[in-house]
Amino acid sequence: MKAAAAPAGERRALLFVFVTVLIDAIGFGVVIPVFPGLIVQWTGRSLAGAAEIAGWISFLYAAVQFLCGPVIGGLSDRFGRRPVLLASLFAFGVDYLVMAMAPNLWWLVATRVIAGVTGATFPTAYAYIADISTPERRSANFGIIGMAFGFGFIIGPALGGIVAQFGDRVPFLVAGGLAFANAAYGWLVLPESLAPANRRPFDIRRANPIGALSRLRSAHPRVLLLAITVFIWAMSYQSLYSVWSFFGIERFGWTPAQVGWSLAAVGVSGALVQGVLSRRLIPRFGQRNIIIAGALSGMAGYTLYAFAWSGWVVYVGIAVAALQGLVFPCLQGLMSADVSAREQGELQGAITSIQALSAIMGPPLMTSTFAWFSGGGSQIYFPGAPFLLSTAFAGLALAMFFQAVARGAGRPAEA
Repeated sequence: MKAAAAPAGERRALLFVFVTVLIDAIGFGVVIPVFPGLIVQWTGRSLAGAAEIAGWISFLYAAVQFLCGPVIGGLSDRFGRRPVLLASLFAFGVDYLVMAMAPNLWWLVATRVIAGVTGATFPTAYAYIADISTPERRSANFGIIGMAFGFGFIIGPALGGIVAQFGDRVPFLVAGGLAFANAAYGWLVLPESLAPANRRPFDIRRANPIGALSRLRSAHPRVLLLAITVFIWAMSYQSLYSVWSFFGIERFGWTPAQVGWSLAAVGVSGALVQGVLSRRLIPRFGQRNIIIAGALSGMAGYTLYAFAWSGWVVYVGIAVAALQGLVFPCLQGLMSADVSAREQGELQGAITSIQALSAIMGPPLMTSTFAWFSGGGSQIYFPGAPFLLSTAFAGLALAMFFQAVARGAGRPAEA
């Protein structure tokens, strides 16, 4: 069945948020290729040792975001999406500029704490989309925002690899400039999406990760198993964020530019699937079937990464894993359909905390596994080991989703 066209107002608002997330994702991706070299330079450790340090830095960032996500979501339910989104973008710009001046590792760690506190762009953007979308269009619109992140990952890492030739701090300056441009754009064109009638008082008891998740569990029992599925699924893709650069350098001798181009390929596949195919596949096959196909696609792709003997095999894996980009929007759409308009910010904050919890646990696990199998700790040299962990997590997520469906936790027939 063909999906109904979106109203003109919805399309305009969706474009605003698309550009906001796109520019923010470019800023995020542009610094990835230079991180391994900076950590090696500051610490004097091997690439394997630098990977472990990067994992713990990611752990700290995610821990702060885990604690602050529900607060930001609650504030957006109280004061609206626009002011929270703009404040977050401005703070990100400041953070990137401070990172560009970082003289040592501890300075970088401090900036990651700040970024964790202010990292509200994506959950607030998703709450904005939930505000302006009809229930039957939410998953597809969430996929459009996923496409923006994918396009950002096309442009950002490739741009980072290119500008890194002019200095390893230049990508941070570029990211800061983009964040400020993003904030200025939002100030000029982004309307408020949350009507005053749909706002709720800010309650500090609900503005903590445990309280937010517990309340959603009690008020919406079907959300719980889907939330667990989201957590396990998020664990599966931590290898991409944590060890991709280190893996490419260690296994294939990639330069920062080559790391950037490979991540750009990941972004291309995600953008095509989430932005183009999602609007055709989700209405036709339904969210349940898309989640199953996406999880299987991810498992196959991660396995190819793990055993890749040449760089071109990685690119084959990227193509094979493309459908995994539809899993999260579909899970998010199922969960969003179970809560009221007044609770969308709280839900997105809770989902952010779930993802942050996976980012607390995932990077140290993935980078330690990489260091063990590539730095001499293990008798077997196998730098692709973290990707086999990702395969296992994706399989567990699929099993949990089946459990959710069996207990009536999801709505399999929903498109």
